[in-house]
Amino acid sequence: MSDRVPAELLDIADALMPGASLDTARFVQGGMHDVVLFPGVAAVRVSRRPSGAEALPRRTELLRVIAASGLPFAVPEPLTPVTMFDERAAVAVSWLDGAGLPDGVGDPARLGELLQALRELPVTAQLRAVLGTPRTYTDGHHWADILAEEVIPRLPGKWRDEGRRRLEEALTLRPVPDSLVHGDLGGENIHWSKDGKLIGVLDWDRAQLFDPAVDTAFLGWVHGWDNVREAVDGETYRRARVWDRAFGVTHLVAALDGRPLANVESYVRHIVAWLEQNADR
Repeated sequence: MSDRVPAELLDIADALMPGASLDTARFVQGGMHDVVLFPGVAAVRVSRRPSGAEALPRRTELLRVIAASGLPFAVPEPLTPVTMFDERAAVAVSWLDGAGLPDGVGDPARLGELLQALRELPVTAQLRAVLGTPRTYTDGHHWADILAEEVIPRLPGKWRDEGRRRLEEALTLRPVPDSLVHGDLGGENIHWSKDGKLIGVLDWDRAQLFDPAVDTAFLGWVHGWDNVREAVDGETYRRARVWDRAFGVTHLVAALDGRPLANVESYVRHIVAWLEQNADR
């Protein structure tokens, strides 16, 4: 996070949130957006690329639907319409208090309650419509075909057979009902109070309908696999480890969310680095 907000972003934030004190504004660069923070008031998300500007209306509507779905924790709600500023799209969303926990820290009971709330949320027609179909790319290819045809052949020779084995292990998991999967349940995306209560969850850009064990795998990386083992049943834990072994859940989710890979070569490099660092998984 930086205290200095670029002038262009400050102008956009001021236009969306007139009256908010610019003196308190802070800047943070997210994975897909630049964000101007008005602590205690709002966060202004600004697209960095044309693809982000195109996707922001759907992502904003998704926030609206999820916030109204009855989850037992807060979700950022849109405060303004999505507005174009030249080629950049921006929207202000409500502020969430609290902060993320340090790596390896987490109460298994409360982690389990978070996962249960997501898993048991009814998948309404409205939610399904705004999330789309996560298992299929726009060109009709299944996510596993993308991994098998575009990613694994680009792996170094010593990892290709292992990559095929890990993908096959994931594909042979027993099907389970789709549920709302956040897709990036880590670190600063989960806000807790000082006394350890869950306040809210932000950054739903990778949300999709899929196996809830994917979110379990994310929590395993952040809060520790031992904590997660106590938070979920044995079968969910086993599935989470399988999804994680399939090239690391943080990489895998980029192939699950229904979008073509923007840069296959870069994606493969990140997977190879993960495989080298986690060779014994």
